[in-house]
Amino acid sequence: MPTENKLKLNGGEFLLKESLSNEIFTPEDFSEEQLMMKQTIVDFMDREIWPDKMKYEEKNYDLTVQAMKKIGDLGLLAVSLEEKYGGMGMDFVSSMLAVDYVSGCTGSVATAYGAQTGIAILPIYLYGNEDQKQKYLPKLASGEWFGSYCLTEPTAGSDANSGKTKAVLSDDGSHYKISGQKMWISNAGFADIFIVFARIEDDKNITAFIVPKDSDNGIKLGEEEKKLGLNSSSTRQVFFTETKVPVKNLLGERNGGFKIAMNALNVGRIKLGGANLDGQRRSISIATDYANNRVQFKQPISSFGAIKEKLASMATSCYAGESACYRAASDVQSKIDEYESSGLTKQEAELKGIEEFALECSILKVAISEDMQESADEGIQIFGGMGFSAETPAESAWRDSRIGRIYEGTNEINRMLIIGMLLKKAMKGSLDIMTPYQNIINNKPLSITEKSDVLNDEITLVENFKSVFLLLLGKAFEKYGPEIDKNQQVLLSLSDLAIETYLSESTLKRTIKNIERTSDKDQSDQINMTRLYIYEASQIVQKKSRDVVNSIIDMGEQDDLYSSIIEKLHYSENPNVFDLKTKIANKLISENKYCF
Repeated sequence: MPTENKLKLNGGEFLLKESLSNEIFTPEDFSEEQLMMKQTIVDFMDREIWPDKMKYEEKNYDLTVQAMKKIGDLGLLAVSLEEKYGGMGMDFVSSMLAVDYVSGCTGSVATAYGAQTGIAILPIYLYGNEDQKQKYLPKLASGEWFGSYCLTEPTAGSDANSGKTKAVLSDDGSHYKISGQKMWISNAGFADIFIVFARIEDDKNITAFIVPKDSDNGIKLGEEEKKLGLNSSSTRQVFFTETKVPVKNLLGERNGGFKIAMNALNVGRIKLGGANLDGQRRSISIATDYANNRVQFKQPISSFGAIKEKLASMATSCYAGESACYRAASDVQSKIDEYESSGLTKQEAELKGIEEFALECSILKVAISEDMQESADEGIQIFGGMGFSAETPAESAWRDSRIGRIYEGTNEINRMLIIGMLLKKAMKGSLDIMTPYQNIINNKPLSITEKSDVLNDEITLVENFKSVFLLLLGKAFEKYGPEIDKNQQVLLSLSDLAIETYLSESTLKRTIKNIERTSDKDQSDQINMTRLYIYEASQIVQKKSRDVVNSIIDMGEQDDLYSSIIEKLHYSENPNVFDLKTKIANKLISENKYCF
């Protein structure tokens, strides 16, 4: 089911060109079918999972398995799989919607669901041969079988290709013998199938294998890990000792495992962004409800400005995250449609479509995982002493959310990837960074055609965020050249500029699009959140720009360059931030939940 908007920009091009609101997909663009699916999931989670939330804190792994089987019965383990493999055949936006709303109640179910639908199913779906797909996918799609993904090792974390697990071909050439140790393996305790990465001989890259679970075949599980959160998510070490794997179970190509792992991570990153959204919504809603009912000094604490400050910031970051996630999901689907129409298979098109937007995948992973934890943390603060109690849902939300900054590559790794992938595209000639950089050096601003009666300052600011980013990226590359990747602190700051640009633009374009189809009055709360987000983004851009300028520019030129940057971040009329926050919070308080 392709999305309606026609993609104009390729991955990373949002930093170089203007994006128009009528080309951006928003949650308000969901089809009737998608809205029905959303409501089905919300009803199921509210009925079956949320009432048992505290039971998931008791290391009740069977409860997670039962939940996953019920989710499988609804068809939600295979939203985007083709029907011939037991799937629903829906588009990428729909799969994002599913992971969003399935993942909000407890991190234990969210992790099991993410592992099953992402890194367990996708490697087979995208790289398996037809026999492998027919044999494994229908059972994984229904929940009859569960899968697990064995990549991480004691010496191979962020450097995934450095794994020491070996695969040795038997003398008769019929099977491989796999030996090695894997750790932090989600779903390991109840998995029927392992996707295992091992190195054959002295190959440069690892190779992937499909390995059925069989304790009589040299497979041993460690004890369940003692973790900060995700208490009912099974996480174990898996040991392989000369485990026999038929040659026909080699997945993809020999030496191709690193490519499989990286592309699985790209999908995992964008889906992890979506997986944090409903957790944010629920954290905001329970905090709002508590604030409305907690009376101190003879009035609900929701009436206090300090509480409104927190609620407004939580809601604004969630609105921005929604805007960016569904924009990116639709862009991926549009690119998939484009590749399919050019003659690629569905699987080839999906791989290339996701890879095209790998930079945006990393942005979403970083931004929304951090916003989720900030919302969970502020939720505890609103609950006060009760928030520190394990008897309240705020405490478990905080613990569960912490893993998001580590999953699918740490946020530090992803921040550096954002800049690395952008420069790689430029080197290959698929992105022209030099022309807009030279235009900025010559005081030729990026063109702006979008207009808005109420958000013109914000339109100008977002385009100027891009100018500041390109200016500093160009200056950094002039200073360091190919060695830029060794200057990680500079990369981290530059990536924050890119992140704030993408989230700000996505929020802005969503709001403008919805103003055009409704009215300023109807979108007044969304306008307030957009103004607040972009104002706070401008403060981050200022600080990170100052840090970069001080690090890479000669002392005598620093002030002039920074002054030119500050000029680009100027408002014609500075917003009343406290008024914006009060209005946003008042809407939440009146509705007693996240309501945007």
